[in-house]
Amino acid sequence: MGKWAKVRRRILEGQSDQNIVFNDMLGYLRHLGFEERMRGSHHILTHSQVREILNLQPIKGGLAKGYQVKQMRSLLVFYHLGGADD
Repeated sequence: MGKWAKVRRRILEGQSDQNIVFNDMLGYLRHLGFEERMRGSHHILTHSQVREILNLQPIKGGLAKGYQVKQMRSLLVFYHLGGADD
């Protein structure tokens, strides 16, 4: 199982939203084709097939915020992003 498949599985499982490494989540979004721009510490991500805009910001310690992981999980499921080829 590749790195992106592991990251995707951890996000979709929903058992450790508070323990997802921010850079892993950001890298996975880039892998899926999201375009990123930064404004200060905010990472603003857009995708041509996704109506929503993701505005992500890490917490101290390099982890993602739990509510942002949940938001990402909802987008992955709703838009059928990613899959077995990760």
